[in-house]
Amino acid sequence: MHLFDNLYLLIKEYLPEEQIKRLRQAYLVARDAHDGQVRSSGEPYITHPVAVACILAKMRLDYETLIAALLHDVLEDTPATYEDMELLFGKTVAELVEGLSKLDKLNFRDKKEAQAENFRKMIMAMVDDIRVILIKLADRTHNMRTLGSLHPAKRRRIALETLEIYSPLAHRLGIHHLKIELEELGFQVLYPNRYRVIKEVIKTARGNRKEMIQKIFSEIKGRLREARISCKVSGREKHLYSIYCKMRRKEQQFDSIMDIYAFRVIVKEVDTCYRVLGQVHCLYKPRPSRVKDYIAIPKANGYQSLHTSLIGPHGVPVEIQICTEDMDQMAEMGVAAHWSYKQQGELGTTTQIRAQRWMQSLLELQQSAANSFEFIESVKSDLFPDEIYVFTPKGRIVELPAGATSIDFAYEVHTDIGHACVGARVDRIPYPLSQPLVSGQTVEIITAPGARPNAAWINFVVSSKARAKIRQLLKNFKRDESVNFGRRLLNHSFSNEKTLSDIPEKNIQRELERMKLTSVESLLAEIGVGNIMSVVVAKNLEGNPTNLTVSHGRKLPIKGAEGILIIFAKCCRPIPGDPIIAHISPGKGFVIHYESCRNIRCHEKEPEKFMAVEWDLDIVQEFIVEIRVEMFNQQGLLASVTAAINAEKSNIQSLNTEEKDGRIYSAFIRLTTRDRGHLASIMRKIRIIPHVIKVIRNRN
Repeated sequence: MHLFDNLYLLIKEYLPEEQIKRLRQAYLVARDAHDGQVRSSGEPYITHPVAVACILAKMRLDYETLIAALLHDVLEDTPATYEDMELLFGKTVAELVEGLSKLDKLNFRDKKEAQAENFRKMIMAMVDDIRVILIKLADRTHNMRTLGSLHPAKRRRIALETLEIYSPLAHRLGIHHLKIELEELGFQVLYPNRYRVIKEVIKTARGNRKEMIQKIFSEIKGRLREARISCKVSGREKHLYSIYCKMRRKEQQFDSIMDIYAFRVIVKEVDTCYRVLGQVHCLYKPRPSRVKDYIAIPKANGYQSLHTSLIGPHGVPVEIQICTEDMDQMAEMGVAAHWSYKQQGELGTTTQIRAQRWMQSLLELQQSAANSFEFIESVKSDLFPDEIYVFTPKGRIVELPAGATSIDFAYEVHTDIGHACVGARVDRIPYPLSQPLVSGQTVEIITAPGARPNAAWINFVVSSKARAKIRQLLKNFKRDESVNFGRRLLNHSFSNEKTLSDIPEKNIQRELERMKLTSVESLLAEIGVGNIMSVVVAKNLEGNPTNLTVSHGRKLPIKGAEGILIIFAKCCRPIPGDPIIAHISPGKGFVIHYESCRNIRCHEKEPEKFMAVEWDLDIVQEFIVEIRVEMFNQQGLLASVTAAINAEKSNIQSLNTEEKDGRIYSAFIRLTTRDRGHLASIMRKIRIIPHVIKVIRNRN
């Protein structure tokens, strides 16, 4: 029992005897279950769960968490079952252990998929009970402390995963001491030489700075004593990994990072924090715009403090953090601070409430993510260490990840506002949707009924919520469009003006079985995205599979605004009036080309990849074409050309010029046009301008 004694010394201070007895019982069950098992280092396996429980006991967590920590590998590595756990220690403990167990019994295509699915399961278990992640973080911390006996490649993989996922998770939940330890251990394994060099340089630098640190410390302490403010002042150590990241991120030299002298002042009351701020600003000159009030507006992980940057003695930069004792404990322990786990799963402190909100957003992400990889990508992007604070027009504060845009803001306010967003005003001035926002701005979203997200938004939104909602809606739109378009294609492919409703049900069922599809909608969607030929399906449904040519000679009418399943080729840029043909691109839909486009010269040889199409009579969309204008090099001539285009109510999308010789140059102009007639009118207007040699429509 000597191993349990280490844990007993920690828990006897805050747990009642009855709960300690239950823990002793859990220890015996874990010891017997792991009997004969050893770790890579050669130690008995039981040393690991006891060490994990000790890490959590130092955080003064409840006895159920400690029991689950002792048993966390029992389901995974021994014959014991969930039912055994529930019978011995109750449903709560059994669910905690189950949430921590890997999915070894399921089959995955590869190791990466298994890893992704395990992580997804752990995060979902954490949403149900946050203690799952606290045990997992303690488990990872002990594993990182004992990595030495593993193969170097495995050590590096575990260290990278720790820095990418577990350390940011600890940060997001506000557990500072675990975050720091995980970062330092991960850094040491992943970059041993860099770790060693920075550690040595820091040791030397700290020795050289003792006098200045003591001088600043005495001046701050003396000033606050004069003001009769009771407080604790301490120097704030910079950690190796944070120094390394800062050097990489800002491309700063080591000296410029270590030149900053950092201190923490801890007081009893919140209003005293602001009194301390006033006193240190009288002592040293504050640097403009470098005061941050995280008490009024806490960070995403619940961290609260006042930060100020000052110019100290001899011009050295001094940074001071001011907080209460509670805030200091919260900064260290995060969601685990003042642990009071209630039966309903309520969490009391600001940090715990914020963590609960974040976990609720993870649940929404899980519901909209297509697979585990997409979910992990979303969670990773949500583990932002920095955030910005902007305002709604009514003054409500909205917290967003650094680099967020107006689209992120719109989705944070409400999903429907994000979906209907068409523009934004920031501080009452029109603002590009793709431009990052800055803390303190007031953002107003302009919406329009019937508007929908643009697929290009995915390229610049940074919040996982916005990205997931956009992807989900576009996926639904594509599904609806592919079903509707597939129905059009199929009805067009039937002979004698038939439609799908004229086909006997038994023919439809036979075709669904042949294609291994479950519904007519699935069949239409497959036709719509080009995975199945509509002509083949039509003939099969009509009971005439041998004759696969469209004998009725009809062409599918193209309106130009069918949505994401009809794309106009950028090589030849067809416009209404041009003879056209559709290339069927599996999984994407139809690409409309000019009939003689050189990229589809083989269409007669591969008729199954193409479909006869024609322009619909009712088209209101504008199209982009490119023209080449050759002209003499005369001052003001280009302005005359653009004026002629404007007079014909056409917009210029882009304009590039190229010199042919000293006297003649070519202008390549992309502009909007309604149809061939409109384009001909624009080209005529340009041709009659003096010094214009010729105007040609550019096709490949």
